[in-house]
Amino acid sequence: MSTTTCDEIRGLIPLYADGELDLDRALSLEKHIEGCATCAAALQEHRALSKAIRTAPYHRASDTLRAKLRAQLAAESSTVLPVPLRGSRDWSRWTLPMAASVALAVGISVLVSTRQSRDQLDDQLVASHVRSLQAAHLNDVASSDQHTVKPWFAGKLDYSPPVRDFAQQDYPLTGGRLDYLAHRQVAALVYRHRKHVINLYVWPSTDGDEAPAAHVRDGYSLVHWCKDHMDYWAVSDLNPEELRGFAELQMAAVKDRADPDT
Repeated sequence: MSTTTCDEIRGLIPLYADGELDLDRALSLEKHIEGCATCAAALQEHRALSKAIRTAPYHRASDTLRAKLRAQLAAESSTVLPVPLRGSRDWSRWTLPMAASVALAVGISVLVSTRQSRDQLDDQLVASHVRSLQAAHLNDVASSDQHTVKPWFAGKLDYSPPVRDFAQQDYPLTGGRLDYLAHRQVAALVYRHRKHVINLYVWPSTDGDEAPAAHVRDGYSLVHWCKDHMDYWAVSDLNPEELRGFAELQMAAVKDRADPDT
């Protein structure tokens, strides 16, 4: 590499960090960084940011968020950039880091936005669960009969939640109620497992099927899954493995949507 200015080195840092530089340019970059604290710090910052992105939890973005992201990317790609005066080689060297920066900024924005939305929903779910226990208002309709609980929701919601009883598996249905989560009125189905209460929140989803995934929030276990265009959130003080077992029972019991008992 004939020149090793700081601007050129910083343009090569992403390639170097990913192991995509040829030996000669990699050696030149390393030699430059040995004597340049600013570029060395830029390399460390890039590595730290790459690690943060790789280890960030994955959450599927909603359709609304994906549409917003597509629109933002389209707007960025249609922006007219100033043309440098030093020829096509300088143009490619200038635009590639710019494009990478835009993509990285958008990606981080999506990760942060999705994480914040999920944290807010987790807080709402745990608060609703705790509130239902403290206010002694678990059920608007108290029954272990799914044929009684399911019709109760008719006319109260703009969808029909699947209702099933798992008394034989030691997860009996005890009733249901209306709740408000994720900016809409939702069905809350109530189950018990030994002395533990399980609140199962159900509302329509635009996402595809997703296997149960468990995590803990403020000492409570939460398990989320999607099945047949429905979002399911189970919340309890059960341990995560037992609550995931309950979720797997629910998924396995899903029948054809034409079945009136589902």
